[in-house]
Amino acid sequence: MSTASINNCLTISPAQASLKKPTRPVAFARLSNSSSSSSIPSLIRKEPVFAAPTPIINPILREEMAKESYEQAIAALEKLLSEKGELGPVAAARVDQITAELKSSDGGKGFDPVEHMKAGFIHFKTEKYDKNPELFGELAKGQSPKFMVFACSDSRVCPSHVINFQPGEAFMVRNIANMVPPYDKIRYSGVGAAIEYAVLHLKVSNIVVIGHSACGGIKGLMSLPEDGSESTAFIEDWVKIGLPAKAKVLEEHGDKDFAYQCKACEKESVNVSLANLLTYPFVRDGLVNKTLALKGGYYDFVNGGFELWGLEFGLSPSLSVKDVATILHWKLV
Repeated sequence: MSTASINNCLTISPAQASLKKPTRPVAFARLSNSSSSSSIPSLIRKEPVFAAPTPIINPILREEMAKESYEQAIAALEKLLSEKGELGPVAAARVDQITAELKSSDGGKGFDPVEHMKAGFIHFKTEKYDKNPELFGELAKGQSPKFMVFACSDSRVCPSHVINFQPGEAFMVRNIANMVPPYDKIRYSGVGAAIEYAVLHLKVSNIVVIGHSACGGIKGLMSLPEDGSESTAFIEDWVKIGLPAKAKVLEEHGDKDFAYQCKACEKESVNVSLANLLTYPFVRDGLVNKTLALKGGYYDFVNGGFELWGLEFGLSPSLSVKDVATILHWKLV
């Protein structure tokens, strides 16, 4: 991960390095780390900030709900079996299938999603909400997060766990492959609305795009057929946002195996998203006014590591446009 070209937003490319004497200052963007790579930057909080007020929800659920659902499913199929003799083998096979799916080591009681959520909320309520009334009392009045985070929808990479974000600290958008599309009021109004709200109304001071290891969305991007054909209604069209990252990886690592290329693209696609953020005028304004900073991150849940890098943005009085997208970053393993 040596150089990341910032495209689709500002005029920053090696091909334009020979332009002569622009008539106005040149906008530039550079990816870099903080001054010291040996210490953990202030982005990572070491201490918890948890807090919470009085009970609001007291769920009342029937303890026998899962058992009854299981028994009713079996009874319904057995009734079908007795009424429709000709369906005997089919229904019997279906009974066996459902029984296998629902039975577990806890005495035949299958997974109960309602019970799971109930237990989760009770744990949150008693261990966090009730024990932190000051924090949750403030959150009841409004939010003022310092971070906007783009993360993948992957169930293994929740930023609240990985970076220990507490309630009220981060305004989050999660999607396939943690991608930020370029400014487009028609195709990507949902993402645009989130960015606009975070920057102009919540006034976040940091936007962080976090990629991760073993990303299925990036694997799908790297597997897109060259003929442009598609087999999905939404997924392939969405991951094409990262095509510049794929092209760069294939150009620089075309001789490497597919797994290596996917890992490289997992990081490079974060840089594409950082570049796309620069296509939003309110993001550029925040960068120029130094009220906003952009950061890229990468969570390796296979090896338990995390990397972070930043994008510096400003105006240069230089007489030529040059590629200044060299990446420097710290790595915590």
